[in-house]
Amino acid sequence: MRNLKKQRRIQVIALAAVALVISTALIGYAMRGGINYFRAPSQVMAEPPSPTEVFRLGGLVEEGSLQRGQGQQIRFSVTDGGASVPVVFDGVLPDLFDENQGMIGTGRYVNGVFEATEILAKHDETYMPKEVADALKEQGVYKDPKGKGS
Repeated sequence: MRNLKKQRRIQVIALAAVALVISTALIGYAMRGGINYFRAPSQVMAEPPSPTEVFRLGGLVEEGSLQRGQGQQIRFSVTDGGASVPVVFDGVLPDLFDENQGMIGTGRYVNGVFEATEILAKHDETYMPKEVADALKEQGVYKDPKGKGS
């Protein structure tokens, strides 16, 4: 009788472990396309990602680099003070998008150009996305206007 209880307990624990492994695998599989890693321009230039990898690029829009092309195509460069990455975006930019302002773009790095599918810009004169501010602070380019730490 005692041996039967012990065997039943082991079976329940093994079944729970298998269910946990399967559920973790399913969650990971479901999220595989929704996770976008952030990179600063210096990181992109040091270790270029594969053309199939979707990631977020952030920094300051380089002054004098904004060029409007045919239709809605826009070209500009993003910098963190250490390196610059050329960006091409086909779409409508946010109203507050401008040179020397913080931005984050989602897209792929193909043939030395970041092809953005989405561009986000700051929303007032003091806001900068945390990832961008941290990357710029690392390069010694950005100082928080409020004097706060990150």
